[in-house]
Amino acid sequence: MAKPFKSTRRGITGALEPGEARLLGALLDDVVSMLEPETAPSEDPLAALVGMSDADAAATAPDDSAVHRLLPDAVRGDDDEALAFRRLTERSLREQKIGALRGSALLIESNPMTLNHDQARLLAQALNDVRLVLADRLSIESEEDAERLHEIADSKDVENVESYLALVYNFITWLQESLVQALLKASKLQR
Repeated sequence: MAKPFKSTRRGITGALEPGEARLLGALLDDVVSMLEPETAPSEDPLAALVGMSDADAAATAPDDSAVHRLLPDAVRGDDDEALAFRRLTERSLREQKIGALRGSALLIESNPMTLNHDQARLLAQALNDVRLVLADRLSIESEEDAERLHEIADSKDVENVESYLALVYNFITWLQESLVQALLKASKLQR
């Protein structure tokens, strides 16, 4: 069983069982593959020079609802403004999230983990993105949905995909919560 993250003098420490680390690594990789752009960057040298590609100019809201949770519309109620904002920001947001996910995959390879503040923050961000995808796949949109999830997870029927995902979601939630609590404690000690 994983050990919760704790704030220590050496940094924020935590440990995963080998199977838990493999599962988390696979989840991080899955979210990376969801976020990777479907089209190659433009070959236009001017566009490359200013950091734009044809994919940026043709940005659209993601079809996959989980990716849409990761890359939500910045402007509600105005599709044109939301799309214009998405064209300007989506590429960098995708790159930032992919970097956090890949960096976190490297962090969990060293077990037990001793993280500095920035590494812990990066891992917390990546865990949140994994939780957003799992929440979408489990149709969690309200408190009632979350309560339903706990009932599913309590059934221990891991043969059922929804039950298994509920157990994984609860594990990732617990892991992230212990990490955030350790970050908060470390921040208080630094004041």
